[in-house]
Amino acid sequence: MPRLIAPVVVSAILFSAAGLSAQDSSPPKVPLGLPPLSVPKDNPQTPAKIALGKQLYFDKRLSRDNTVACASCHDPAKGWSNGERFATGVRGQVGGRSAPTIINAAYWPLQFWDGRAKHLEGQALGPIANSIEMDLTIKEAVERLNKIEGYKKQFQAVFGSDATGETLAKAIASFERTVLSGDAPYDRFKAGDKSALSEAAQRGMTVFFKKANCTACHGGGNFSDGAFHNAGIGMDAKEPDVGRFAVTKLLGDRGSFRTPTLREIGRTAPYMHDGSLKTLEDVVEHYVKGGIKNPQLDEEIFSLRLDAKQQADLVTFLKEGLSSKSYPMIKAPELPK
Repeated sequence: MPRLIAPVVVSAILFSAAGLSAQDSSPPKVPLGLPPLSVPKDNPQTPAKIALGKQLYFDKRLSRDNTVACASCHDPAKGWSNGERFATGVRGQVGGRSAPTIINAAYWPLQFWDGRAKHLEGQALGPIANSIEMDLTIKEAVERLNKIEGYKKQFQAVFGSDATGETLAKAIASFERTVLSGDAPYDRFKAGDKSALSEAAQRGMTVFFKKANCTACHGGGNFSDGAFHNAGIGMDAKEPDVGRFAVTKLLGDRGSFRTPTLREIGRTAPYMHDGSLKTLEDVVEHYVKGGIKNPQLDEEIFSLRLDAKQQADLVTFLKEGLSSKSYPMIKAPELPK
């Protein structure tokens, strides 16, 4: 098992299973409440690399018809998601899963709802090459970038070479690694500011941590265990999304999806991997009922005895307590020509 220099929200077991190193390399500063962040040793953070990644993240020229960028489905103004049930790509094509937020995605050793990619570097190229999303082969994407003089100069300055698939992924990942949210009212309350949370939010916090035991999955500074769980969502469909099972082929993973962070959860509706729950009230009701029964339903999912007031207080805590005033609202940069 690789040595962990800094604690992270996901367990060492997940890092080891993914074959990842958790050693730090130029770890960025993190907001109050978040754990130290690990950076791959072969992709240290630098201002120039982050700036390059930011441009690439917002550049629609990385899609087949120049209409879709990473930011199209992961929009800073929409909780770094897209505000819709499903992600929409080139030619108006619609996928079958919601666009997960980029916020604090740097903490995941395994990316996407089903964990099929390692680290942000492994995730970055997936949407570009996906025929429904951006529909551009990585070879074509690299060729396009190397024909743009501004990008050519930046890749040479940052990586010492023209753009390649590897350096394209590293640049985007470096930018995404800076999209962090912490220092929320909950964090300030825990730090000693007892006026940071309203009375309703404080009651909801008690429900969250005690009566509802939400921390069984949403624990740690990122409010997620980074693992995969079957919460019953969509399992009553004729052909349900099997989630993590498609990656591992383990029956126990059928219908399991990665636990999302609850940071900025008030901004990222609709919810769940299929965007089927429109509001946080709907999410709480789903868990109060004990999810949708199926053979692989997690043991952490069972009926909760929460009355209407407790449910309302829980929603208040999620919205008020975990929404940061220092939300990472980033505007699109000027793109190279």
